[in-house]
Amino acid sequence: MTAISLGSARHPLPPRAMALAMVGGLACAVAIGKALPVTMDSISGALGPLCATAAESSPLDKVEPIGSYALPNVPGKRVTIVRVFYGPGGFSRPHRHAGSVTAYITKGEIRSQLGGGPVETFGVGQSFFEPPGATHLVSANASATEPAELIAVFVADEGAQLTTYLD
Repeated sequence: MTAISLGSARHPLPPRAMALAMVGGLACAVAIGKALPVTMDSISGALGPLCATAAESSPLDKVEPIGSYALPNVPGKRVTIVRVFYGPGGFSRPHRHAGSVTAYITKGEIRSQLGGGPVETFGVGQSFFEPPGATHLVSANASATEPAELIAVFVADEGAQLTTYLD
């Protein structure tokens, strides 16, 4: 078994999962290079942790970077925008984010549960908010047959690891 490091934790991966993680990483790098008109140096620290999700969910699930911008009126903060695609039955492992996150559903329905709260289902045009450090226990497509998608807007410290998966 091979292990990769996500933040400070090590997660063992079987060879097939490692191959999927590598392919996901390459796909994410290509998407970043094509989708963003800014230099890789200015965004790599912000988007890198998001691209690691290929090893944490199904092959039909992906995170597509949209943009990442320093906030000139809030020194040391950055806004990062991503599109999250969940295939039928897709999900993300429990995790938390370094900063505030607002999610807006653009396709299908998303099930979500923040630590201590109820499981909620959000449809197209609805949104939800995650305060910094909240434990996101459930983040999943509500359908086993149709895809779902959301736009996530992060506001976090410059250089922060945006997503940390929980064991």
